Parts: sequence; C-alpha cells; structure tokens
Amino acid sequence: MSNHNKLRNGLLLTVGLATFFSTPLAAFADTAAVAVGPQYDTTHVYVDVADVDRFVSSFTATFGGASTKQVVATVTPTPSSTSSQLVKTPVGAISLFGFKTPIPYPFGSERTGYLVKDMDSAVDAARSAGAAVIVDSFPDPIGRDAIIQWPGGVNMQLYWHTSAPSYQALTTVPENRVYMSKDTADTFVRDFISFSHGKIKSDVRDAPGTDIGREAAEVYRRIQIESDFGKMTVLVTDGHLPYPFGLETTGYEVANLGETLGKATASGAEILVRPFNADRQKAAIVKFPGGYIAEIHGPVSE
Repeated sequence: MSNHNKLRNGLLLTVGLATFFSTPLAAFADTAAVAVGPQYDTTHVYVDVADVDRFVSSFTATFGGASTKQVVATVTPTPSSTSSQLVKTPVGAISLFGFKTPIPYPFGSERTGYLVKDMDSAVDAARSAGAAVIVDSFPDPIGRDAIIQWPGGVNMQLYWHTSAPSYQALTTVPENRVYMSKDTADTFVRDFISFSHGKIKSDVRDAPGTDIGREAAEVYRRIQIESDFGKMTVLVTDGHLPYPFGLETTGYEVANLGETLGKATASGAEILVRPFNADRQKAAIVKFPGGYIAEIHGPVSE
C-alpha cells in the first residue's frame, strides 16, 4: 500500500472515530420508550405540615385547578408518615408532601415524578442510558416507585400506578429547569435524551446572563429538550448564581404574566424576582407559602 493510501485510510479512520464519539448515544440507544405524557409528570414539593393548606390555596389561586383529597400514607420503602396529595392545574401538576415524621434519605432530593408505562422496563432503560438507581423499585399504596440519579446529581422519581390514571392534557407544558456544570452537561443531555427518546430543540451557547440574574455580557449555555416526558431546559453555568436562581426546579407558562403574579401575591406568594426579559419571553420568580420557588413566564408582548 502506498504512503498516500496509508495516510488517506488513517485520516478516514480518525474522522470515523471522531464522528462516532461525538454522536449522542441516543442515536445508538436500544431502550424502551417508557414515558406516558407530560400531564402525568409532577414536581415534588415538600413543605411543613403547617404549610400544606396554605400552599395548596395559593398555588391553585395562582394557576387554577384543584387538589385531590389529602391522604396520610407511607410513600417510602422504610417507615415514615406523610400527608400526600396531587395538585392539578392547567399548567402543570404538583405532588405535595407534608411529612409528619423525619424524611428518610434520599427522599426530598428528587425534583420530579415521571409516570412510566412499566416500572421494570423504565428502570432497565434508565440504567442502560447512564442513570444510577439510588432507590430500587418499591411498592406504594397505589403502585410502585423508584428514584434515579443522572450525571450532575439530578434526581428523579419514576412511578407506576396499578390502575392507569387518565388526566386531561395540559393547557401549557411546564419546563423542568436543570442547572448543570459544564463538566457534566453534555453527558447528562446525552444520557437523558437516550432514556426519554427526546430531542434537542435548541442549544444556545451564548445566552445572556440576565436570564439568570447576571450581567448581559456574562453568557451561559441554554439547552432545550422535548420528549414525551415534557419540556426540559438545561442551564449550564459556572455556579455563580445570585439568589434565588438555581432554586426554581420548574417553569410555568401562562398567558398573562402580570395577571398571574397579581393572583400569586394576593394569595400569599412572594415575588422574589420582578418580571424580566428572558429567551423571547417575560419571566419572574415566585416563592409560594411553604417555601416552594418557581419560575413563571409569559409573552413579552404583554
């Protein structure tokens, strides 16, 4: 073989390997599609028992909707007791817990609950995609649960109901807001897309720092993902975040931000960050009774 051909073949091999290792693993994933739909996905909110009713009243006054009847149950694999209820609104749902006993580790660290079609398949798919199962599946009063952890320390609960629920579609789908280090962001995005069978809708590497309470010239990276689990925004930063940025796990989309903020404050919520422009929309950050912090956004034209 001539030196020219050897060089050519070597370059082709190098390019081929570079292409393989730069391609998201989702392209090669062979995992089950386990998501059911975003109307079944909940943000997990833990508040003191004394704040449960005040939170429900404020949250539903702000967004509409209603809560299921409160029950007291054990929702962990080890002994514990908590009030539990599902707060359903047109813009997203909350799984609300008011523990009457100390909260067993690692409960309270999971940001969301995702309904899956089959628990065993979902756990296998999560492991195959790169997640660690930090709480193996266990029975609860109405089904089964497990907690998984993604690179970057993102904890999520997977759940399955013995009797399949049937909820109306949401008016708007909330976004799961994940703050991530640049050291783990690409790995997290690759692994989560593989698990969720989702896709990247946008990847902006120079988003203005004003989105996260910084100066406009202090850019960060914003990755937006969509899947059958719903929306996710990954905010890749250096971790130099002014309060309360980074504490809001969910962003809720509303038709009129000013009107929604009026309802929030009238029902006992506190506006932590006044409305500001972010990613072609107007946003604010609110703290509800009990301490739950959320981002709320609406049209800039308002």
